Amino acid sequence: MKYKGYYGIVNFDEEARLFHGEVIGLRDVITFQGRTVDELEKAMADSVDFYLDWCAERKKKPEKPFSGKFIIRTSPEIHSRAALAAARVGLSLNKYVEKAIEDETHQVLTS
Repeated sequence: MKYKGYYGIVNFDEEARLFHGEVIGLRDVITFQGRTVDELEKAMADSVDFYLDWCAERKKKPEKPFSGKFIIRTSPEIHSRAALAAARVGLSLNKYVEKAIEDETHQVLTS
């Protein structure tokens, strides 16, 4: 789910027969819930709007879900293999990893 640039993921609680959602990519916690898609969409919008209003009242800059930067930890062996593979195809390691993520996420999100 997406609202004002914020993305939510949803899980179903079989026992409660209720969907629970959370906005991802933030240190702050924004949650929402509902029994139907319409309820979920409204609850997410209400929760994000509440968060933005709360930040404005406190003169706090709201977090944005994704800055475009992230740190990855891996073994030195994988790091060196990735750097060599990137060099062989004429890309920086950053561009190589970006392309690999793009290819994989495109495949996952379109299947």
